Amino acid sequence: MTLQQLKYVIEIVHCGSINEAARRLFLSQPSLSKAVKELEAELGITIFIRTPKGITLSTDGAEFLGYARQVVEQAELLERRYLGSPSARQLFSVSTQHYAFAVNAFVDMIKKHGADEYQFTLRETRTYEIIEDVKNLRSEIGILYISSFNEKVMGQLLKEEGLLFHPLFQAKPHIFVSAQNPLAGQASVTLEDLEEYPRLSFEQGEFNSFYYAEELFSTLPRSKSIQVSDRATLFNLLIGLNGYTISTGILSEDLNGSNIVPVPLEADETITVGWVAHEKTRLGRMAHVYLQELQNIIEAHLAP
Repeated sequence: MTLQQLKYVIEIVHCGSINEAARRLFLSQPSLSKAVKELEAELGITIFIRTPKGITLSTDGAEFLGYARQVVEQAELLERRYLGSPSARQLFSVSTQHYAFAVNAFVDMIKKHGADEYQFTLRETRTYEIIEDVKNLRSEIGILYISSFNEKVMGQLLKEEGLLFHPLFQAKPHIFVSAQNPLAGQASVTLEDLEEYPRLSFEQGEFNSFYYAEELFSTLPRSKSIQVSDRATLFNLLIGLNGYTISTGILSEDLNGSNIVPVPLEADETITVGWVAHEKTRLGRMAHVYLQELQNIIEAHLAP
């Protein structure tokens, strides 16, 4: 087993494809596949499960990846300390529901800790895809929420996929509306107050179960309902159509300006936002850095 083989495995997981990893490593696809198969044969385990749709990590592969990342990081520290080697390219991926604070933490991580070379990935995506990304270790961390409505289903799903949920904070539900919306100046609103306004939500694709919804009360019928796929479009529609969406109440003026405001929603419900990671892996250094920046932003917002 060589350090180079460990780097190959890490790059394949990061890319989600042997072909793409081979391209980035300046290798042929057969050469890279052969190196991985030789490593699997030596260790007596299957690291990657190969299917017509691509590759996924096996359970053994997920555990192996955690150790491989640690070994490679430690080797690079030794090289920089004693051989004067330049900083290695940093790798980190996170998949998240559509939260501005998750983007803010990503920005802060890069500004404060980004080296001369890095390859970071931020995926604002659907709930099911977040779980798939972390299960297959395309992302080290996933960010999503749990409520009393989806807790049982989500908890069982995460358990089946070998993922652990770590709470970040709890929040009472808020609506986001345009600063010009008649509801913007109210101290709080009720679900009845929202009936005449368009409800905006993030579509979940073919896995469009209510339990995957990013918004509370997704089962409540509404005469005006719009689904979108990205946060910028949703915010534009909030302003253009006087619509609303339900979320945590944490906004970023740096990213979203002052045109969108949060208003507390009177409802007997709590949102628990947290991060998920694979139970078989150990987080890399940049994942820990990202989580710390995330915690800093949340604490600053929730401070009295």
